Amino acid sequence: MPMPSTPPVLTDTAALNRNRHRAMNDSAMFLQDIARDEAQDRLAMVNKSFNSPAIVTGFPHVWASLLPDAKIIPDADTLDLSEAAHDLVIHALCLHWANDPIGQIIQCRRALRPDGLFLCLTFGGQTLHQLRAALAEAEAQVTGGLSPRVLPMGEIRDLGALLQRAGLALPVADALPLTASYQSALHLMRDLRAMGENNALAARLRRPTRRDVLLRATQIYADAHADADGRIPATFEMIALTGWAPDDTQPQPLRPGSAAQRLADALGTQENQL
Repeated sequence: MPMPSTPPVLTDTAALNRNRHRAMNDSAMFLQDIARDEAQDRLAMVNKSFNSPAIVTGFPHVWASLLPDAKIIPDADTLDLSEAAHDLVIHALCLHWANDPIGQIIQCRRALRPDGLFLCLTFGGQTLHQLRAALAEAEAQVTGGLSPRVLPMGEIRDLGALLQRAGLALPVADALPLTASYQSALHLMRDLRAMGENNALAARLRRPTRRDVLLRATQIYADAHADADGRIPATFEMIALTGWAPDDTQPQPLRPGSAAQRLADALGTQENQL
């Protein structure tokens, strides 16, 4: 009998915690703030009250104000969530650092009561695509090789499919594209460090990046993307995932062939035989 496979270790947890600790008191947390506000707006549109919420986050000081009564837990590989203990679980802009994203969602699903809501804000595959390309090209030109620098982030279709794999009903995935403007790629990388999102990959280089690589990447980035004022754009694709713990009260699809009216009649059109 084959042994179950274990997910690869993508994230150096100790490095990630160090990065976040340096960012805890920094003001450059605008992406976390945007994600929190987006979660608040989405919850306001749900015609349901939540009495036992939980929030999974690496930045509790940012998210605690969203739901003051929520249980705040860190985004460890094993989440501190009890089975069927919550009617709302928010995974707050940290799924991209998970070694096992589907495992994270499954744990959140198990923590939900029937008809409980799962809401996840995470980064999608278009995030920092300009920086990824510039760094890769610069490193290849200067050193003749490549090293892991930016997380592999999922595309919206793949992330949406994780909701179904986790057993959530009524799954929805949609994107919120954001663009920030910076003076240079070096200023962007400095901002990523300030928000705790700098490189914490397990396979990263364990020495500082060579200065000539960074300067070459800055030039490549500017040549490809700078505007008339010399500023560069940085894309952050924020994806919202929502799904519900299954319950008999939820809308169910009709059995195929059970329609009481022909579609052509409803549309007032003529149906032609093939």
